[in-house]
Amino acid sequence: MHPADQSPVNPLPTIVWVLFAAIVIPEALFSLGAAGMVGGPGAIGWRLAAINEVLVAGPYWEDVIRRGLTSDTALRFVAYPFVHEAFTSTLFAAVLLLALGKLVGEVMGQLAVAVVFVLSAIFGAVVFCMVAGDDWMVGAFPAVYGLIGSYTFLMWRRSDELGEGPARAFSLIGFLMGIQILFSLLFGGLSWVADLAGFFCGLVLSLVVVPGGLGRLRRLIQRK
Repeated sequence: MHPADQSPVNPLPTIVWVLFAAIVIPEALFSLGAAGMVGGPGAIGWRLAAINEVLVAGPYWEDVIRRGLTSDTALRFVAYPFVHEAFTSTLFAAVLLLALGKLVGEVMGQLAVAVVFVLSAIFGAVVFCMVAGDDWMVGAFPAVYGLIGSYTFLMWRRSDELGEGPARAFSLIGFLMGIQILFSLLFGGLSWVADLAGFFCGLVLSLVVVPGGLGRLRRLIQRK
């Protein structure tokens, strides 16, 4: 391709577009429905109905312990990242997904983005439910924080190669978690627990999903 024909912006990995669409399409329907532009009078309640269908809360984990994992609970742990309480939270989650998905996907690959997003969402939900009591949660932030964990891993590895300390690599998560905890102290809520759990899940998963990670892990196990 002639340099003049090349796009100045690198294209986003396909998986990032898929996850982005899964987040913004429901939000578009909820917003249009609330504005009375689609769905008739009943559309005003679409968001609330969707939240009730996918939210995760302490009682659901108690149910898992008592009866085992049911299809309803399993679906909630996978589906809750794609429904948000408001347009603004959807916007922030979608923007972070595009930025972090691009950075992580270009280095680790599309499969890594999907694995980190889904497993961080599940792990974040499980940890949240274990401590939340009657509190509940929806939204993509635990999954997005998983991608922040992967990004932090990449920055950490780069800092190590340059002989720098890890402080810079962890500056982003430190800043974000500081804001999260401040808001929780002011307004209540334990969603920051799920976000922090998602971050550590993404950080740990990156040891495996990074190119060559499985081989290094296998060699480490064999040496032991």
